[in-house]
This record gives sequence, C-alpha cells and structure tokens, in this order.
Amino acid sequence: MTGTLVVVGHGMVAHRLVAAVRAEDAGGRWRIVVLAEEHRPAYDRVALTSYVDGWDAGALALPGSDYTGDTAVELRLGDPVTAVDREARTVTTESGFAQHYDHLVLATGSRPFVPPVPGRDLPGCFVYRTIEDLDAIRAAAGRSGRGRRSAMVVGGGLLGLEAAKALRDMGLSPHVVEMGPRLMPLQVDEGGGALLRRLITALDVTVHTGTSTSSIEADGGRLLATLANGTELDLDLVVFSAGIRPRDDLARDCGLETGERGGVLVDTTCRTADPAVSAIGECAAVEGRVYGIVAPGYAMAEIVAAGLTGGEADFPEPDTATKLKLLGVDVASFGDAHGATEGALEVVVNDAVAGSYRKLVVSDDSRTLLGGVLVGDASDYTTLRALVGRELPADPGAILAPSGGAASVGVDALPESAQICSCNGVSKGDITGAITAGSADSVPKIKACTKAGTSCGSCVPMLGKLLASCGVEQSKALCEHFAQSRAELFEIVRATRIGTFSEVIDRHGSGTGCAVCKPAVASILATLGNGHILGGEQATLQDTNDRFLANLQRNGTYSVVPRIPGGEITPDRLIVLGEVAKEFGLYTKITGGQRIDLFGATVDQLPFVWRRLVDAGFESGHAYGKALRTVKSCVGSTWCRYGVQDSVGLAVELELRYRGLRSPHKIKAGVSGCARECAEARGKDFGVIATEHGWNLYVGGNGGATPRHAELLVSDVDHDELIRIIDRYLMFYVRTADRLQRTAPWIEELDGGLEHLRAVIVGDNLGICAELEAAMAEHIGNYADEWRGVLEDPDKLARFTSFVNAPGTPDPSISFRVEREQRVPVSLGVPEVAAR
Repeated sequence: MTGTLVVVGHGMVAHRLVAAVRAEDAGGRWRIVVLAEEHRPAYDRVALTSYVDGWDAGALALPGSDYTGDTAVELRLGDPVTAVDREARTVTTESGFAQHYDHLVLATGSRPFVPPVPGRDLPGCFVYRTIEDLDAIRAAAGRSGRGRRSAMVVGGGLLGLEAAKALRDMGLSPHVVEMGPRLMPLQVDEGGGALLRRLITALDVTVHTGTSTSSIEADGGRLLATLANGTELDLDLVVFSAGIRPRDDLARDCGLETGERGGVLVDTTCRTADPAVSAIGECAAVEGRVYGIVAPGYAMAEIVAAGLTGGEADFPEPDTATKLKLLGVDVASFGDAHGATEGALEVVVNDAVAGSYRKLVVSDDSRTLLGGVLVGDASDYTTLRALVGRELPADPGAILAPSGGAASVGVDALPESAQICSCNGVSKGDITGAITAGSADSVPKIKACTKAGTSCGSCVPMLGKLLASCGVEQSKALCEHFAQSRAELFEIVRATRIGTFSEVIDRHGSGTGCAVCKPAVASILATLGNGHILGGEQATLQDTNDRFLANLQRNGTYSVVPRIPGGEITPDRLIVLGEVAKEFGLYTKITGGQRIDLFGATVDQLPFVWRRLVDAGFESGHAYGKALRTVKSCVGSTWCRYGVQDSVGLAVELELRYRGLRSPHKIKAGVSGCARECAEARGKDFGVIATEHGWNLYVGGNGGATPRHAELLVSDVDHDELIRIIDRYLMFYVRTADRLQRTAPWIEELDGGLEHLRAVIVGDNLGICAELEAAMAEHIGNYADEWRGVLEDPDKLARFTSFVNAPGTPDPSISFRVEREQRVPVSLGVPEVAAR
C-alpha cells in the first residue's frame, strides 16, 4: 500500500531526503508531500555568499528540487506548517491546508541567533540566512548613497565572515565584531586565528575581537553602534550573524521532547519518541547534539530514507571537518583541531611570510593523526582529513614542511575506508571500486557514479589522483590522428614555425585528419599569426561557421554580428544597422552580450551585408569563432551615480585589444563600474569590477549548461597591471587548455587550480610572463578584420556563392513567416505566412 510521507521544510537536507527516498523506493511505497516555508525550491544555502556575485538565484538552485515531472512528489511552496496533530497524524499549514501523514519528517532547519542588543530591531539591522535576507541587505546598501559606506557584522565565525564578504562585495567596508578572543574560535586555534585576522584585515575588513555590541542607535538616517570596549562605529547597516538556533517550535507544541540546548530529540536512526515522526538537519538533536553543518544533515537524510524504504542505518560518527575560502583566504579544520584528546601533541609550521599556518594534532606517540588546522594554504586538506584516526605514513613535521606536504604522502597511503567526500559520505573504496569496475574512467564519470565532488567540490583534486593510482591513464591525445594534446601541439607549432595543417600532420601525426583535429589545428595556426583563416589550405580546415564567418541557423541562413565594443554605439552606426536589416530583410535581436544580431542572410548575401557594415566602420564580431566574443559593460562612472571607475572605457579597450584572439573555446568578458555588478562580470571567462582603489580581476566564470561564478585572482590593481595580468591569463589559457575547454574547467583541472594560475601569471614562478606578454603584443599588432579580408580578395570572395542556386535566385528550401513584425524561419508544421 502507498503511504504518505510529509516533509516539513525544503532546505538542502530535506531535498536530499526526498531524492534518497525516490531513488530507493522501487516499489512506489511512498507518496511524498513537501511543505515549504520559502517561496522557492531548495537551493544551496552553503554557497549563499556566491549569490552576491551575480544576484542570480537560479544559480543556487539544487538540481531537480522542483520535482518537475515526478508525480510521486507534491511540493507546496510559501505555506509553512503551523501545527502538528500527532494523534490524528495531520499537519496544518498557514493557509489552512491540512495533510494526513503516515510518516512525518521535520526538516525545519534553524533560525539566526540575534543577541539581545538594544536597537537590534531598528531599520537597517538584518540577519544573514536566506536569499531574501541578502536581497534586503542589497536594497539597504543601495539606499545608503555614495561615498565611504560601512557596515557591521555581529559575529566572527563562519557565517559572520561569509556575511562580511558579501558586504564587501556590495561595496561596503565591513567591521566584524567577535565576542571570542579570535575569529572562527570553534574552528581555528590561537595561531591560526592570528594569521586569519592579519590576512582578512589586509582585505579592507576591520576586526574587533574580545568584545561585543552594547547598543545600536539611530543617528540621522544612519546607525551608531557602541561596542563593550567603548568603540563607536558610524554605520549604514548592521548584519547579525552570530550563530543559529534549532527551529524546534513545532516539536515543542506537539509534545515532542527537545534537547537540553534545543533541537528535536532523536535517536541514532533519527526517530523521535513517536515512531511516526523523524527529524533531520539543523533542527534535530541526535542523542542531544545539534549539528550546524550540512554533511551530518545529509547523513541523517540517508538514514531516514533507508528506514522508510526497508533498509536500516544508524547515525555514524559525524565528520565535522570544514574547508572554506573566506574573503579569498583558505581556512580548514578537521578532527580534534584544538588538541582536546588526552596526551595529544601539536606540530605547527607558521610561515608568516608566505601567509600560511599549518598544524597537525597527533597522538602522544606522534604516530596517529587526530586533527589539524590549515589557514592560508589548505591544499592538503582532503588527504589529511582522510587520515584522521589513522597512522601517519611519515613524520608529522616532514608532512608539514614546505618541501614535503601531504601530497608527498600519496593517496596510496589512505585505506579503502577513508572518507574522500564528506558531503556525500563517499569513501576511497567506493571510488576505486567504481574505477576498477570500469564504470568511471574520468573525473566526471566518478562524480556521476558516486556523487563524490558534486557538493562543495573540495575533494575533486583527489578524484584525479585516485584515477592515476588505479592505473587509469586519461588520454591527452587530441584525436586518433594526433597522440599529442592540444597544448602540446600548440608548443610544437610555435617552436617549429610550421604554417600549414599538412606539415603538422605529416611531421607529428598520422592519416589525413578529421573534424576534431582540423579546426583545432586551424585555431592554433590562426592564433600564431598564419594569415587569414580562409587563406590557402586553412579554409578547408574550418567548420561551417568559421568557413563563412557567420553563424549557420536552423533554416540554412546565417546571422551576422558586427563588433560593438563594450556595447557602446553612436546613433549613426545604430541607424546603419537598421538600414542594413531593412534592406536585406534580416531579423534583428539585441543579444545578452550587448550586440545586435542580424539573422536570415543567405550565403551569397553575406559579402553585401559586410560591405555595408565595413563601410560604416564596423568589423567582424567573431560570433562564429572560438575567440573573444564580447566585453560586456555597465555605464560606469560616466553616467551612474554609484560608478567608481570608467567601466565603458575599459570594456572598449579590452574588446579592441583581444578581438580576433583564437582560443580553445569562446571567451566572454565583462566590466562593472562598481560592486553592484550590473555587467555580470563574475559570470564571465574573465571579469573586472571597479573598486575605489583600482580594479578586481575575476577569472574562470562561465554561463551555459553548467554555470560557474568566476573567482578573484587579484584585487585593487591599477590599469596597467590589470592589462598585463589579463594578457598573461588569456595567452596562458590559449597555450595550455584542451580543445573546446572553457576557462572554468581549465582552471579546475590545472594542478593546483587557481593558486597555481596565480603563481604563474602573477607571481611569474615559471618565468614565462614576459613571453606571454610578448605573444599577446604580437597578436595585437597582427590583427586584421576577417570580413574586410574577404572583401579585398576576389579568391576568398568567390567562396560566398550558394551551391543550391545561382546568386540572386531564391533558395526554395528557405522560407519565412512573420512574427512580431519580423521575418522568422518557417518551422515544421507551421504554415508559411510570408515566403521569401
């Protein structure tokens, strides 16, 4: 018989429960009703701070959390449960909706703790917990006007520092007030806290530790906060992020027992004293203990799901390890980080010059790892955390030494039971089993098979190491005709000065080439300045779009996209675009990259369209190529009252500088004139955001099917230094990335990731920065418009003739209809309204 499972709440843990039940409930035993307080489906609250990067709530949504198409799950949003009747087994929501249950799971989470500070309810005081909270903070920050704006965060723990980052990204100068003796007192020790404070203070965050907030008063449209040590702070807003409290009200009201410090009291199977009621996540007190991080919550969800679907599981010893990047600073702690175990010894390496603090806590015989703290450099976190409770394979001092490191220990030292992914409870054995079974021979396949690396992502580097340790060699070959990778071929062509595909394949490949290697080599040749892409043999290597310097559309016509640097255009040029579209009957669309796309040109029309555009001063926008597409811009300080730098001028300069740069994949960029981020720069392959002191550069952001926010590479650099670093970044990407690899996965797969990239192109640890800059200078000096190059060469121009019909004769396979006063292609089954 089908029973009704009611889940109260719809956060990350509740969604994990629903997904686990649906995956295991092969017999269709449960119909699930989810009753949510928030008006949006479950989202990644752990990554809440990243919402400030682009203000895109959709980027935080958990996959499948709206249960579209799943008839076994009913989701009611924005209607919280207000009462539970355990005798009748019903719940009632705020709207009056009543629902019977056979089993009830409370997943109500927690609420922010707001200390009883006088003035805490004044306008301008907020909590930091939900997307709506951040929206409210953003609105208040926007109302605070221009000039130096400041804010205070009450609480210097994990959430407090995340809130400080969000405020700084909104353009405010944050003060962090922590009652404890150091920042993150639960996670790091005194030495780690001291370094953390120094690193964060250097990032324009003022830290006040060992004190509390005595009062908050309204002061002429602003707020005046007085600290216990007498310090007065003149503020625009205040954010409380001083911890959380379990939301156990429903349990208390229906007579369920709660823990001594709050939380719905449950046993190790997450059941309450009422066998029909369970509790999971931050609202649950497992044998009296509440956990405020997501990994134990996921474990609870899996335990309850197992019990509901015929299995059996108990709550394991939770992994409370933490790894975060707070304000760009790596912080990690694991195991007995404070050395509370009797007889524990501490081994510390504190390198103030390098900005790193590394501590291992070991047993009294120094053989067993008990825990540790890493600040500034957490690259060894995954390996060390997996060794907790196990015998160390080397002396702890040698492991921490700069020349040693946990990387030297190797994954082979980890037992099969070592947990690699704490978020999803995936062990080394789970991963190696999937590899040896043949179902996972790459990192993406490991993620799909085991779920490892699909949550916080900190274990992803370890997945590649496990592949190597299992003897799985991931082929770097470009295709069957070249054993070399794209990066290796690039260096071969650059070093040998080979100028044609024929020479490349004769000397370094085999066969005649294919649709994979031909465009890749053509891109390399174009990057290294081997003439027009339609010149000589190169023309035969291009795919359809590059062959016709336009984008092929579904009905066989092409779209033409002229470059409009930074989205800035004069009225005269705007009129020309309208005239060209009208003359050739083209559909016009303003793109997301601040350009105008002209759709519906036939092959033979393309040169005539280009001639009109080139004569008006336009050039190819490379919308068809694996090259720089656009540099999007807001209006910046030229017009906007919040702008602090000329974002339009910089966007125009960057787009003209890097136009025509052929690369492994398309490149998009953005420049925002202030932290409000109207150009969405942090969703781009590289993005620049103005500060009062210069520019911040973010790299590795991508949109599309797998969106990713860019990460901060350098901050507050001046114009010239910014240009130099972008030159190096793009040229290093062009040289080393794989075929069709966007910048985000390229950085992720670099050994060392973003830190390695920073060391190479900022620190110049490979000594190649001058060479990268020279290569970019050579590209800039050799740039020529590809459209003009066709128009000036009769041989190239001859290619633009339809093979279906003679020039000037309509192609009978291409037809249009009128929609919203423009011609659009006729689709199958749609009657033609107006033929061409």
